[in-house]
Amino acid sequence: MDVNFYVTCIGDALKSHMARDSVLLLEKLGCRIHFLERQGCCGQPAINSGYIQDAKPAMKKLIETFEANSFPIISPAGSCTYAIKGYAKYLADEPKWAIRAENIANRMFDLTSFIVHQLGVVDVGACLNGKAVYHPSCSLFRKMGVKEEPLTLLRHVKGLELLPFENMETCCGFGGTFSVKMAEISGEMVKEKVHHIMDVKPDYLIGADVSCLLNIGGRLEREGHPVKVLHIAQVLMSHEEELCH
Repeated sequence: MDVNFYVTCIGDALKSHMARDSVLLLEKLGCRIHFLERQGCCGQPAINSGYIQDAKPAMKKLIETFEANSFPIISPAGSCTYAIKGYAKYLADEPKWAIRAENIANRMFDLTSFIVHQLGVVDVGACLNGKAVYHPSCSLFRKMGVKEEPLTLLRHVKGLELLPFENMETCCGFGGTFSVKMAEISGEMVKEKVHHIMDVKPDYLIGADVSCLLNIGGRLEREGHPVKVLHIAQVLMSHEEELCH
């Protein structure tokens, strides 16, 4: 299957290993990856801050970029996926652009739901030994309803034990510009999240949104907790020989 990969700003600038493993995973599952070089920021920071008019040029550029073909568009970040899926409502006063935006939205998938529902795969053959907690990001879980797909994939990782923890579905406090504008509240939210995570003493913190992982991981590091932070793509590309044979 031919697919487009939308790398996202964080994947491009800060977490290249996550982007690499997302591409390798899709290739492992039989996808041919297309990387449209004109892709750029989805405009989410401006949108979330209320600067809709200022964000429209970025929206239109991305729409034009992904109109180069008709293949599915896969993103490893729920927040970016949700932002792009919402373009049509922001462009409602320009009907032709709104229709084009809707066409792009219909081709947009987050990585985990694409693997489970479009490729029909629940076991990718990954192996990772240890105990882990999964943080469901607000964008995936609340806004897009993607709840079971990441968990289904993780439950099929050999050697990995998923641990429940208190208030696991509560926001980590990042929220993009929220963490800047409401820094004190955000700080208390992530502090509470880390407290609940460490109650179960995991080896790994796993998530499907890098922004949340940066926030929680930063707090874990500042508190001196030896928990390895991994995007789900990195977990699904794990292969420990003693477990896989």
